[in-house]
Amino acid sequence: MSTVTPTAPPPPAGVRSVLRAPRVPTLLAASQVGRLPLASGPLALLLFARESVSLVLAGLVVAVYTAGMAVSAPLLARAVDRWRQPPVLYGSSALSAVGFLAVAAGGGDLAVTVVGAALAGLGTPPLEACLRALWPALVPPPAVAAAYTLDIALQEVIFVVGPLVTLAAVAIAGPPAGLVAAAACQLAGAIVFALSRPVRVWRGTPAPRHWAGPLRVPRFVVLILGVSCLGAAVGSIPVAVTGYAEAAGDRGLSGWLLAAQAVGALTGGLLYTRARTGGPARLPVLTVAFLVGYLPLLIMPGLGPMAVLIALSGVALPPVLTAVFLTTDRLAPPGTVVEAFAWIVTAFTVGSATGAALAGQLAAGDLRAGFALAPIASVLGIAAMTVVYRGEAKVSSRSGQAAARE
Repeated sequence: MSTVTPTAPPPPAGVRSVLRAPRVPTLLAASQVGRLPLASGPLALLLFARESVSLVLAGLVVAVYTAGMAVSAPLLARAVDRWRQPPVLYGSSALSAVGFLAVAAGGGDLAVTVVGAALAGLGTPPLEACLRALWPALVPPPAVAAAYTLDIALQEVIFVVGPLVTLAAVAIAGPPAGLVAAAACQLAGAIVFALSRPVRVWRGTPAPRHWAGPLRVPRFVVLILGVSCLGAAVGSIPVAVTGYAEAAGDRGLSGWLLAAQAVGALTGGLLYTRARTGGPARLPVLTVAFLVGYLPLLIMPGLGPMAVLIALSGVALPPVLTAVFLTTDRLAPPGTVVEAFAWIVTAFTVGSATGAALAGQLAAGDLRAGFALAPIASVLGIAAMTVVYRGEAKVSSRSGQAAARE
């Protein structure tokens, strides 16, 4: 009697499998360039407004820009789901460029600056959501999780390179040049991305439309709340780190510490591309790992150990966001996947801004309280992710039982 030897599952696809797929390097590069203003835009607006208006109003200008991005992202993504990617990318990036250029040419007029910042934010092209909707068509199914992780990890490069682009442009030609550079990067990246064949042929799934889009799925709403908590944790750290650097006697150290966190996130993402596909089942454990990364920061050791701890705090971010996007792809109703991804991005952005604001208030009284916000927000995130996991597990169980009866 012969026996059947069980075969081991194939190893997970890694970075090479993703980068070898046709047109992926071009799309990744174009998306990264087009998304540079996510990091360079706020700094360019801040430097320009500080020079031409005032430091107090500069914060208002950046807030208007960020609010514009948060409001428009789901709306632009819904347009992509209903029509196609290129028209939305061309139109939105052109509107954003007009906004940046209007601020640069406005001579410091407050009304022009505020309106221009609003247009720049409202027109931010949904490149991140568009690319993540493309991954299942760009790479083999086993490599989709690795593609999400690689994309998320590489995004850390944006927050290192973006400010450098702004500072270089300002050093060469003054504050308006930072705005022109942001507009140019965004336009160039969006155009190259939209001209790629996979983008031109992509179509959203035809399906009945609902005014609430993916928000009609209760578990997805809980997922958004959990992502907002993660964003609050991440957004609180730059503020707390700046306070730490000031207490150490050199505010400029904050840039190096945040760069260390970005390196940690990039490393964590690249390592996680070798992991097997995970979705809702990994959300709670990965969010716990996210929390554990922030707890040692409460010690606030000397500069060297602090740099190591800051780097370690970033390692779990790409893995947990990978699980979030895989879960989003599973929860989004047909025809709403780009909008669902955009809601995740918006939730993280709003959470990050909220975390920064709260950390500023806490750190002003006690620096350790500023660092404590990240673990507290992470605990709330764990609760939300556990609800999503349990809800999805119940749905899967019912589906399995129904299939067994059939």
